[in-house]
Amino acid sequence: MAKHIFVTGGVVSSLGKGITAASLGHLLKARGYKVTMQKMDPYLNVDPGTMSPFQHGEVFVTDDGHEGDLDLGHYERFIDENLSRESNFTQGSIYQTLIARERRGDFLGGTVQVIPHVTEAIKERLRRIAEQSSADIVISEIGGTIGDIESLPFIEAARQFKKEKPLGDVLFVHVTLVPYIAAAHEVKTKPTQHSVKELRSIGVQPDFIVCRSDHEITDKVREKIALFCDVRTEEVLACTDAPSIYEVPIGLYDQGFDVKVLDRLGLAEREIDLSPMRAFLEATHRCDGQVDVAVVGKYVSLPDAYLSVIEALGHAGVHHGCHVEVHLIDGEEITDANAADVLGGMDGVLVPGGFGQRAFEGKIAAARYARENDVPYLGICLGLQAAVCEFARHVAGLEGATSAEFDEEAAYPVIDLMPEQEDVEDKGGTMRLGAYPCKVARDTKAFAAYGEEVVYERHRHRYEVNNAYRDRLVEAGLAISGISPNGRLVEMVELPDHPWFVASQGHPEFKSRPTRPHPLFSDFVAAAVRRKG
Repeated sequence: MAKHIFVTGGVVSSLGKGITAASLGHLLKARGYKVTMQKMDPYLNVDPGTMSPFQHGEVFVTDDGHEGDLDLGHYERFIDENLSRESNFTQGSIYQTLIARERRGDFLGGTVQVIPHVTEAIKERLRRIAEQSSADIVISEIGGTIGDIESLPFIEAARQFKKEKPLGDVLFVHVTLVPYIAAAHEVKTKPTQHSVKELRSIGVQPDFIVCRSDHEITDKVREKIALFCDVRTEEVLACTDAPSIYEVPIGLYDQGFDVKVLDRLGLAEREIDLSPMRAFLEATHRCDGQVDVAVVGKYVSLPDAYLSVIEALGHAGVHHGCHVEVHLIDGEEITDANAADVLGGMDGVLVPGGFGQRAFEGKIAAARYARENDVPYLGICLGLQAAVCEFARHVAGLEGATSAEFDEEAAYPVIDLMPEQEDVEDKGGTMRLGAYPCKVARDTKAFAAYGEEVVYERHRHRYEVNNAYRDRLVEAGLAISGISPNGRLVEMVELPDHPWFVASQGHPEFKSRPTRPHPLFSDFVAAAVRRKG
């Protein structure tokens, strides 16, 4: 039977619960245990797929096509496992399922209530992921902050779940803020005390408290927290700000966090292998020099909107021994007239995925600048479509070519709606989602990167390259370097006579790992390094 760890957060949001949970998962996997992870979100959206990135950051897509919370990206990068739709669910999805069952008459006329029906549905999701993953340890992060009304059903379900399990099979980790008050020249434990008090008032006693702070957490502070929160001093861990999120597992390991957790769960302390992460961190510290990469998007005021892209660039940079300085540039600020001024100092241009017409013309201008000035270019999803529109307009002679997403009456809709999407009315969960195979053409830059004839990338889109214009584009010099196995869908394009210009309809950023950068990102950064000279 799987052991379960619940991670909660207190005092404020955005503390880094996900990084803490993922770091613990990394340590436990490094000791030879099979670990899986799960995020429970208290909002009423069924999933984040229809939410603006300004609201919740990027939407992370799993192999099986689930649109999930961005913390799933942290989980995958830290434990190096491909997660599934079972790894993320919301309060909205729980209510949706229960209401559908009530409408069918499954409750035989009974009253449907938060307790026991909502809490039982949550516990069923906990049991399901354990069964389907066959994991030794399931780490479940409960979204929100202790004290929020929205998260109460999840806390109550976890409390019940622990009560129903054998002693030692379930434990709670509470991540809390220990703020530094400059006027007093000290960190303050009172917010943590109140947070734990709130947690205990709803029936949960944390087994471990992880203290987030930008200042040192001394033994004296830890002793004080332990005294007031009814835990032992060694069960209070310090997690101070680090230069890199990938240093967090090492910091927790140095405090014996994983050993203490295993002891509490009644599991053996197996030998640990942290050499891959240590090697990555050592390579990070050895990085010499810098390349500048422009990420041209529309949600640039919130870096989390492009979190996986930024992480993937970082992984590739470390692989090549350099720091990648990411410049988030609003596509609305770029035109053909000023592209040289905005992008002139860049060693590479990346246009990521997105939706909507805003900033699309700026992305096309960025693609044109990269094409005409031999600047390495990586297009992702909408970034591929922008590159195709630009090429169609300025090379293939299709003046005004664009996407039917933005102009249904366009003279040259080189990007068009996928046929299977024509009758779709609902927005949520209805796109082409998840991992799909792609046949990579030999003698292309894409094949040089992958080294394989068939690869799988995760998708999230409704529109594709219009096959009616495929021959015209190829005759003008655009290389189609990746297609679906049936030959119907264009998956990757590139420019043969350009130093490095590749675009993918899929999202390669979701599969990048710190110790194993994605091939497209790796070769893109390598091209940027060469341009830097």
